[in-house]
Amino acid sequence: MRFTKRPHNQGGTERPVTARFLGISIRTLEKHRTYGTGPTYRKIGGRIVYALPDLQGWAENGIRRSTTDETPCRVFPARPLTPAEKATL
Repeated sequence: MRFTKRPHNQGGTERPVTARFLGISIRTLEKHRTYGTGPTYRKIGGRIVYALPDLQGWAENGIRRSTTDETPCRVFPARPLTPAEKATL
């Protein structure tokens, strides 16, 4: 029987690669997913997979040029959101 190699990345990244890409720990990424403050993910079988455009879009929500910049988007911390924060989503 002949086996073919499965492509390592079929359009999505798994947690360790995703955490490295975002510059956060795997645990922080898990907390973001638990609290609903992180990037959009897909659950395929038992695996959590992130699409690169979703990661880039989520990271771009935090772009600032100055500490005084006010933008409509925000990357929330990995914790439960307050009612006021939920209202801004």
